[in-house]
Amino acid sequence: MDNAVDNRVSGMGGAEALPRRNGELVFEEPWESRAFGLAVGLSDAGVVEWPEFREALVSAIRESERRKDGQSYYEQWASALERVALEKGLVTEAGLEGRTRWLEEESRHGHD
Repeated sequence: MDNAVDNRVSGMGGAEALPRRNGELVFEEPWESRAFGLAVGLSDAGVVEWPEFREALVSAIRESERRKDGQSYYEQWASALERVALEKGLVTEAGLEGRTRWLEEESRHGHD
């Protein structure tokens, strides 16, 4: 992780702070690190401003807490990423739904 990314990530505190163990980022599933990398990559490419993503993440966390839906941190992260991608026109709702179904099917068959 380069210094700019590290500063953005380390600057996230409170509810939006990334899970860490012994100072290292913690990913329980491969898709979590991919979602993390995608958000960072979009920011590095200038497609999404980091404060914009962070605001979407805080909103997703608050919504999840309000609903008491038990979403994990990275499920909330993915919700924020989906919201930003839709708002930026990077993906359509139909495209997102189709890809989600495909990924769920792959996951059921042991492919990740």
